[in-house]
Amino acid sequence: MESQVIGIDLGGTAIKLGRFTTDGNCLQSLSVPTPQPATPTDVVEAIVNAIPLIDPQGYSKAVGIGTPGPVDATGRIAVVAINLANWHDVPLADLLEAKLNLPTFLANDANCAGLGEYWLGAGKQFQNLILITLGTGVGGAIILDGKLFTGHRGAAGELGLITLNPDGHRCNSGNQGSLEQYASAPAIRRRTGLEPSELGALASSGDPKALTFWQEYGKDLGTGLASLIYILTPEAIAIGGGVCASFEFFLPSMQAEIERRVLPSSRAGLQILRAQLGNQAGMVGAAKLATSLLR
Repeated sequence: MESQVIGIDLGGTAIKLGRFTTDGNCLQSLSVPTPQPATPTDVVEAIVNAIPLIDPQGYSKAVGIGTPGPVDATGRIAVVAINLANWHDVPLADLLEAKLNLPTFLANDANCAGLGEYWLGAGKQFQNLILITLGTGVGGAIILDGKLFTGHRGAAGELGLITLNPDGHRCNSGNQGSLEQYASAPAIRRRTGLEPSELGALASSGDPKALTFWQEYGKDLGTGLASLIYILTPEAIAIGGGVCASFEFFLPSMQAEIERRVLPSSRAGLQILRAQLGNQAGMVGAAKLATSLLR
């Protein structure tokens, strides 16, 4: 029988689990509520209880987990987990291995989403890929030569925290005028007083103010991406997250801004794509993470 793995996307409200073959076929999946409060002990118990529901025969040989926050360079410790109670330097891989007797590996949830898109989604034709997620924050992942790039301490790929305007709004990271302060859903609400979905509906109806906003939004996003393109020269950029529902309205101005700012030699053949896996990307990428433990 082909080896199988478990991919887990640990979120503040739900834990998504899937059992996959090593070529990416999802055999069974499940979503269970995240315990409230989501203490490490309760989360571990919830995961341990859920895995037999999707793998009653115990076929899986490894576990990958995406967590909502930074992970140490060894892929074993959740340094901080956003929206989870008392998560500071939690040795999540050790805790789960002790219960499951399966090798376990962790990564930041945005990195897992990037791996998912690379493996089975919009980026599967490319070896060099950037994923940008536009939602409550602006997250990202970098795939270089077919491998997830996380830097020497595991914290690389915070693409939304690059500086767009040095005199702009202060960011929770301590930066000022980061890309996240212009491209996230809260930034859109601050700039317009409307939800991204409302602006998308208005643009669909031809509202000129909404269309103008998305043109300006695309320019801002293209400006931020230009810096990343110069540094990484990816083959493709996949864009996901909830704000991506209005992709068609900001894509033209974003592409025009990239073409205006980036030399042809640095963007030759570059493709800008909408991410394909939606909220399943993190679970899929976590499964891909787990396959690395089988070699």
